[in-house]
Amino acid sequence: MSSAVSPASRTVLVTGATSGIGWETARLLAERGDTVIVHAPGQASGDDAVARLVAAGVDTLRLRLVVADFSRLDEVRAMAARVAEEHPALDVLVNNAAVAAPERHTVTADGNEISFQVNFLAAYLLTHELSGPLSARPGSRVVNVSSSMHRTASISWNDPQRAKRYSRLAAYAQSQLALTIFTREQAPWTSVSVHPGVCDTGLLSLYAHEGDSALQGAQRVVRLCDPAIALVPGAYYDCTALSPAAPVAMEDRTVRRLCKLADQLVAAKSA
Repeated sequence: MSSAVSPASRTVLVTGATSGIGWETARLLAERGDTVIVHAPGQASGDDAVARLVAAGVDTLRLRLVVADFSRLDEVRAMAARVAEEHPALDVLVNNAAVAAPERHTVTADGNEISFQVNFLAAYLLTHELSGPLSARPGSRVVNVSSSMHRTASISWNDPQRAKRYSRLAAYAQSQLALTIFTREQAPWTSVSVHPGVCDTGLLSLYAHEGDSALQGAQRVVRLCDPAIALVPGAYYDCTALSPAAPVAMEDRTVRRLCKLADQLVAAKSA
């Protein structure tokens, strides 16, 4: 069995890896022999996630912990700098971290609606900040864990923070549409987005009363991380099937417009 890149040499960063699909994704990738950088929003939750991974049989030498609260863009930048310093080559970035938009309109310290920032802007910023490590080796991938709810969404261009008209479902769906659109930005690596299925995680209440297990969702994400699986750059996958994204997500003009907006929003507090 020959392989250009041995499993042991691959390095993968999974955001939102303390529970649900993110934790199971980290476990499956580490079991396959990857070095997995486990992202957590706080030290305590990160330590707990790593302890549970080790208890589940993962070799502790396969795991690295990084901490950043994605509701603070300065922490995203600091985390990216640490990852780039410690891992000059990154083979896969799984942008999985997500929160449900709260019932009441909530704005971060950076001035962004919280689900728009955590679910999209943080992923956008992190991906760009890690462009060096992601470009270091051929065949690198970015897997954006999106949602079928992006089909119901629209970007509120004049009020992306939805301060004037707020609905938690509309805000969450907008964040997922933005992540799906962002997937089509031109980059040296291959980016795809995936709806992992309606799964029994902390976001289940947005979709249904019951769903697949987090493990089943993670298996669909991990499949797209596998270098043996050929991917269509910029594509959207519904579970394991290549599927058309919402028409607006396929427009080059919209991709450019969204990236311009994101650049402005992530730069707003960078000083």
